[in-house]
Amino acid sequence: MPPHGHLCWSYDDQEVFADEAERHVAAGLAGGERVWFVTPTPTGPVAERLAGLPGFADALDRGAAAVVPLGETYTSGAVVDPPTQVAAYAAATEAALAAGFTGLRVVAEATDMVRTAKQLDAFTRYEHQIDRWMRTGPFAAMCAYDRSALGDATVAALACMHPESNQTDPLFHLFATAPADGHAALTGELDPSNHELFRDALEWADLRPTDGRLVLQATGLRFLDHRTLIALQAYARRRDATVVLRTSRPTPARLADLLGLTGIQVEMVR
Repeated sequence: MPPHGHLCWSYDDQEVFADEAERHVAAGLAGGERVWFVTPTPTGPVAERLAGLPGFADALDRGAAAVVPLGETYTSGAVVDPPTQVAAYAAATEAALAAGFTGLRVVAEATDMVRTAKQLDAFTRYEHQIDRWMRTGPFAAMCAYDRSALGDATVAALACMHPESNQTDPLFHLFATAPADGHAALTGELDPSNHELFRDALEWADLRPTDGRLVLQATGLRFLDHRTLIALQAYARRRDATVVLRTSRPTPARLADLLGLTGIQVEMVR
């Protein structure tokens, strides 16, 4: 995960998750960040395991690291309020900077936050909002989810709202960009297998046009079909906007022209 990145990590094996989490904790400490490990389990055993990392015990003593109960960071089992949660992490990041750290990195096991349909709808919206805040603040997160508890469909919904994930399904990712680069970015592939999830992802992202334009960076999108463009135009029209699709591939422009999609503007970039 790059500095101030956002990774979705789904797992079936607790030991595999623990090993990956340790790597992120170590990377954060090496980068001068304050690191939180947010866990729904008792903090003692987690801290004991992390104590095997070089420098972790010292980091605990000087406030560079903490093992935090899930209920102290989120309201465990509740439906998250996205703006409130983003504000909480923004404040924690500012506190880390004020204490002399380079930023805040969080490893959060958040399975308990997405067990119901209402929780999932709110948390996917939150994932995009915190992802957008990360474009401007020195905050990084590894969001972990137990696939055996949640199922493939729930994990796919969460994974598609991150720039990176450790699984191949879903085939696409919809995530935030730096404000100067547009409203969101698309990577991967969009085809009949994920049309419904893509429409849901657009609603969760709740993109707001600027001067009547919704700019999507799609240079990392390997494939999209005509139904994707139709869905994008319908989404933009509900927001009284035109979609500006920035891509290095000629196919979207040809499809938009053939279909007469006047609400899609394709900009070719390298």
